[in-house]
Amino acid sequence: MSFLRKLLAVTAFLAFSATAALQPVNAQAADPENTVVLTLKDGDVVIELRPDLAPKHAEQIKKLVRDGAYNGVVFHRVIDGFMAQTGDVEFGNADKDYNPGRAGTGGSSYGNIPAEFSKQPFIRGTVGMARSSSPDSANSQFFIMFDEGSFLNGQYTVVGEVVSGMEVVDKIKKGSKSANGAVDNPDRIVKAIVLADRK
Repeated sequence: MSFLRKLLAVTAFLAFSATAALQPVNAQAADPENTVVLTLKDGDVVIELRPDLAPKHAEQIKKLVRDGAYNGVVFHRVIDGFMAQTGDVEFGNADKDYNPGRAGTGGSSYGNIPAEFSKQPFIRGTVGMARSSSPDSANSQFFIMFDEGSFLNGQYTVVGEVVSGMEVVDKIKKGSKSANGAVDNPDRIVKAIVLADRK
């Protein structure tokens, strides 16, 4: 009887393991249409966009990625222990008319997006949309959290989360705390793609 129980237990375990192996590790990361890959100097950062939380913001990011607008754009504001900000496609492109004095003040030609605040907390790996003092001023700039930032909860739009490559994010060149994270000779996004478009 004991042997039969062990045999049934092993069979059940193997059946469960086989089923689990067929499931994606992160169900959201299985959607290539809503997955963005940022290639940085130290490797790839995979971001799963959250159209369930912020459909307009996610759509705008995908349009800009597909336009190639983020390629060459610097991480102009990087505060150790807080976040790395990028996405100024107007003044922050190191390959086209880069203006370090204005990086962080520009946007895209698509116009600003109304706030899509949610109850999703800002934790390590959260991708949020940067904005001015107006809640409805997010456009192309976004930031990746190095650590939790509960003071941002409900105040900024969560547009995605890093599902792979936080060790690459951790290596982004940090800025000066006295200069609010401004970075001299900053790191950049080498290339950004929507995973569904990868050939």
